[in-house]
Amino acid sequence: GAWLVEAGEPERGVAVLVANGNAGTRSLRAPLARALASAGLAVLLFDYRGYGGNPGRPSERGLARDVRAAHRFSDRRGRGRAGAPLYFGESLGAAVVTELATEHPPAGLVLRSPFVDLASLGRVHYPFLPVRTLLRDRYSLADHLARVKVPTTVVYGSRDSIVPPAQSRAVAAVAAGETRLVEIAGADHNDPALLDGEQLIEAVVQLAERVCQRPRTRRAHGTPRPSPPPA
Repeated sequence: GAWLVEAGEPERGVAVLVANGNAGTRSLRAPLARALASAGLAVLLFDYRGYGGNPGRPSERGLARDVRAAHRFSDRRGRGRAGAPLYFGESLGAAVVTELATEHPPAGLVLRSPFVDLASLGRVHYPFLPVRTLLRDRYSLADHLARVKVPTTVVYGSRDSIVPPAQSRAVAAVAAGETRLVEIAGADHNDPALLDGEQLIEAVVQLAERVCQRPRTRRAHGTPRPSPPPA
């Protein structure tokens, strides 16, 4: 299941494909879509298998198929637009859209509260377990992002208790494209500021404006990226 939210005025000619975080559904992202549409961006929300009334059980491979189905719809719907869509992924969804970007590059990426990979995040919460051995799904976000040369904005909360800020900064450090870090002070993982807050919406709109202005024939010069946090 999916919802397409058409852009309001002024229409910017850019669409945003949104990938939910773990256990997220499109109904919970309606405020995000409304805010982005009000800023002139078309938005596609979709549900993974096993969520929002969809059959099946979620898995890394299954979610990769689901986001490709959403991308195919967005691509057909967007023919005649100015260019490729933006991908917006939150937490687990950041890994989903980054993997998609290795095969279908977007105009730009917005990664909200991204983690390096699922095993490194698991070690934060379960330090005494052999997490990497136990995990069936990997979600190797950082490895994939290092291969994606598109403008990337990483948004994270300074008090995120689920994905530590150091993880999100480490993701930004390996991005292959022009990169921007946006820290939302005092925000935890599911706080309103990180769901549809003003700074978050502004970060998406600014990336949309940048990619609209970029020459189509060459990649813009990258800006210095932050160094990874100490081990």
